[in-house]
Amino acid sequence: MSASDHFRRLATLIRKETYQIVRDPSSILITLVLPAILLFLFGYAVSLDTARTRIGLVVEDATPVSEDLAASFQASPYFAITYGRDRRQFEEALVLGRVRGIVVIPATFTADFAAGRRPALQVIVDGSEPNNANFVQNYTQGTVSTWAAMRRSEGAGEAPPIMVEQRFWFNPELTSRFFLVPGSIAIVMTLVGTLLTSLVIAREWERGTMEAVMATPVTATELLIGKIIPYFLLGLTAMTLCLLLAVFVFDVPFRGSLIALYALCATFLIPALGQGLLISAVTKNQFLASQLALISAFLPAFLLSGFLFEIDSMPVAIQWITVIVPARYLIPSLQTVFLAGDIWPMFARSIAIMLLMGMILFTLAARNIRKRIA
Repeated sequence: MSASDHFRRLATLIRKETYQIVRDPSSILITLVLPAILLFLFGYAVSLDTARTRIGLVVEDATPVSEDLAASFQASPYFAITYGRDRRQFEEALVLGRVRGIVVIPATFTADFAAGRRPALQVIVDGSEPNNANFVQNYTQGTVSTWAAMRRSEGAGEAPPIMVEQRFWFNPELTSRFFLVPGSIAIVMTLVGTLLTSLVIAREWERGTMEAVMATPVTATELLIGKIIPYFLLGLTAMTLCLLLAVFVFDVPFRGSLIALYALCATFLIPALGQGLLISAVTKNQFLASQLALISAFLPAFLLSGFLFEIDSMPVAIQWITVIVPARYLIPSLQTVFLAGDIWPMFARSIAIMLLMGMILFTLAARNIRKRIA
């Protein structure tokens, strides 16, 4: 068999699969519409920032000292203050979620402060939302500490306290959008690479066209390549759309190079496509294939990749499971190439691991694609 025959068959398979993608509305929806929706959600709707948390501030005794402390809360960029004289004014608002906490400056605060005793504040939060409760508590402590340091620095004959100045590299304002949007690119590519690819062979079996393909001189390798290339290009198209939206719509800085970005994403598509083909070859059913793709690819990429939850904070057994999640190696690299720049030692390690995963998955997929109908 000549090389020209192999190339002709391969080109025919690629053209056939491309026509199938164009005729399938779900492919266009997942490739072009879903990335925009996901990036909009992670860019605007989903935020881990904690600025302007609504709290009720109760000043039981309006003295110059207590009013000065209340002014510090008012000036804080982390709180949106509603004043009151009695904590009972805010109890219903706390239950209904209209405020996230109640900070009470008690009537004894000024006397304790003047006498040199350690004055106390009361912080009431809703424990059903632990994150918000911790934010209110920690920022309250920080506001009080800053106010106390300023009061000490204003005292006669007292040296000002040592101030610890924090600096945050790469994302000085700690804007959650700047790391959520790059990470969401991996989620989009998982959907395109694994979910869509998991349906290609299963669709052939359900429609009865696989028998016709098996009756041709097409080899298993040619069939694999013919199925992969259109979805590989589709995944890169979705990634390019995400890049344009991230930079020009969501104002995410891009400090790395396009070469590094495309190298990382192209490498990630290899295990993503291999996993999809393996699922499709094993199941021979589109519904089952889509469910397996969601369970084995999308959910691990979303929950076990470090995208939303820190891997080091997970139980040790779960941390070991994350080792086989390809998105775990792409997401930190994406965040790095966007926010820090090109760090090739880190990228090279991620690329090598993803290539190894892809080779294993493609080998398993090739063994499950039969030249003859089982």
